[in-house]
Amino acid sequence: MKKTVNINLAGTLFHIDEDAFGKLTRYLDAIRASIKDPVGADEIIKDIEARIAELFSEKIVTSAQVVSLKELDEVIAVMGQPEDYSVDEEIFEDEPTSEKSSNYTRANAKHKQLFRDVDNKIVSGVSSGMGHYFGVDALWIRLIWAILVVAGFGSPILVYILLWIIVPPAETTSEKLKMTGQPINISNIEKKFKEGYENVADRVKNVDYDKYGKQIKRGSSSFFDSLGSLFVSLFKVLGKVIGVFVILIALLVLISLVVGFFTVGSIDIWGTGEVMDYVEIANVTNAPIWLVSILSMLAVGIPFFVLLILGLKLLVTNLKSIGRTAKIVLLLLWVASLIGLGILGIRLATEQAYDGQFIVESNLPIRVGDTISIAMLADAAYERKVHRDRDFQIKYDKNQKKQLYSNNINLHIRSTKDSIGKIEIEKTAEGSSFLQAKKNAEDISYNYNYSNKKLNLDGYFLTNPENKFRDQEIDIYIYLPIGTVVFTEESTKSFIQGFSENDRFGYQQTGYFVRVLENNNECLNCPIDVENEDERYEKSSDSLQNLNNSQGSWEDEVNIDLKKGDKFEKKSKDGKSYIKIDENGMDIKLQSEKDTLNIKVGGN
Repeated sequence: MKKTVNINLAGTLFHIDEDAFGKLTRYLDAIRASIKDPVGADEIIKDIEARIAELFSEKIVTSAQVVSLKELDEVIAVMGQPEDYSVDEEIFEDEPTSEKSSNYTRANAKHKQLFRDVDNKIVSGVSSGMGHYFGVDALWIRLIWAILVVAGFGSPILVYILLWIIVPPAETTSEKLKMTGQPINISNIEKKFKEGYENVADRVKNVDYDKYGKQIKRGSSSFFDSLGSLFVSLFKVLGKVIGVFVILIALLVLISLVVGFFTVGSIDIWGTGEVMDYVEIANVTNAPIWLVSILSMLAVGIPFFVLLILGLKLLVTNLKSIGRTAKIVLLLLWVASLIGLGILGIRLATEQAYDGQFIVESNLPIRVGDTISIAMLADAAYERKVHRDRDFQIKYDKNQKKQLYSNNINLHIRSTKDSIGKIEIEKTAEGSSFLQAKKNAEDISYNYNYSNKKLNLDGYFLTNPENKFRDQEIDIYIYLPIGTVVFTEESTKSFIQGFSENDRFGYQQTGYFVRVLENNNECLNCPIDVENEDERYEKSSDSLQNLNNSQGSWEDEVNIDLKKGDKFEKKSKDGKSYIKIDENGMDIKLQSEKDTLNIKVGGN
């Protein structure tokens, strides 16, 4: 059993075991003894302690974790040994100098972090900090800013202000070393501190020469510092508000994902039910539902977890990082989930890549002059009333066998010059290949019957749930001989397709007797407002066009300019067409060789 010691290192509390504490104490004493110049020794030691505390924080996962000799040795390997200084080298004879530590130090030396260089600033130090980061003179960065401000009509100033706010200043010696990409070890901390001390000393010596220039620079710096403080204060308040919203949104999404996983993703683990039936039928990839749920939760949840951390950082200044290992693990899991969902997406697209058809044709004993009726029937075992719908449902037949049930049926009524009627049932479905799609279409079960001049069509179709939902659909084409009278019952209304080039029968004419003609139809007992609007429009258009093309039908151009109470009457040469306007209203008759158009409007 080892004792643990609580230490305060650069304002941060650490738990360290007794052996590591003794070694850390000797290490710091050795560093202090190696600094021959007493000027600034305390400040150098503070910077070194701050760097050691920073390295300890990176290695500790929880606040209760104890710093052991292992973590301390890794930190010493980064900071360097005080063997180059005038100290007793025997104290650290047991220090290993591993290739891993050397590589870490070299990698650390090459790594740079963006800071604002407040020691060489004109406004805020953004340009000089970017110069250190990109390895160019700050003068060129400032010239680029000037060009961008002129070319962008001042808009890049907002970018500069944003960088001023979000890029931290390099205030400590460790931060200044990070800014220049130098390894943060004992030697460089001492060297950097002494450079700063010498610069201050030189400025004191030249105070008489630089007095007025420094006063001007100090005044401008004070103005920009005040302006910067104002911007920082405003954006801090805004950042807190944004942080609250980000946290709330992230928590809402994460909670929804967890609830969704345990209600959907674990259904096939803990049991089955109606929801599971629908999920399984829609899952054409055959991937386990729990796997799809986990991949979806990771793909969506990890970005929102990162947003949650960012929101917390906006609210909590000294929020501890989740650690490099956790970040790498989350990144790998997120990438893996995206790859997994991508593979499933490709499989889903592949399973629905082809459309297949299976057509069944049969003659109907319907002849010219027959009067028939058409109805769409329901089966009480499934539902009592049918209505066209593209969705699918899970139903159980009389034998309690599971079926995929759908009302996705389109009814087309057309004319034929043949002496006998015909019915054509076109089944369609999707599949991973043309043959598979055709097989899926062929597996659709559909029935109808014709007897006593009545055609009864099922308003639904069935298929085996093992075929999955593959956008199954049925189109029914009924070809009736010209002259047949058809009565469509109300149940067909949602299934009948509207007027088109080939289908001249609309849902408006359900419930009426309609005679089938070659290119249109004739409603025998329809009110006028049920008449085919397309035909009425074409009829009117043709009549007007024929009248227009009839040369000499009218004596001259007809211009009407009437006041209240006036009468007007105009006839064509042949007397077949006329326009009358009087107190009874307006009566217009336009007659061509083929069509007659009558328009009457009441008076007063």
